[in-house]
Amino acid sequence: MPEDVSRGKPTTRRYSEQDKAAAVRMVRALRAELGTDHGTIGRVATQLGYGTESVRLWVRQADIDDGHASGVTTNESARVRELEQENRELRRANEILKRAASFFGAELDRQHRK
Repeated sequence: MPEDVSRGKPTTRRYSEQDKAAAVRMVRALRAELGTDHGTIGRVATQLGYGTESVRLWVRQADIDDGHASGVTTNESARVRELEQENRELRRANEILKRAASFFGAELDRQHRK
């Protein structure tokens, strides 16, 4: 029989933005209904079959995005990632241009020395 290779290892599961938003709405509704935060994330996570820590992170990020908590918003984080990628690309382009300028500069020197 094949051995269960996933035993003891955390699994990576992708959730859609709709799934995440629905979980956040459920946590917030349960908090409002019960008047407490205690246990709400665990209940919703169990009910939906999601990881408790995943739901906790989604709620925390939603609170930041909605201005209820301080931190880096999803949009700000995405913008930083875009700028970092652009920076990497520009550094690569600069390096290529430097090498090309050096190559062609050396070639011109050789032609002038002849």
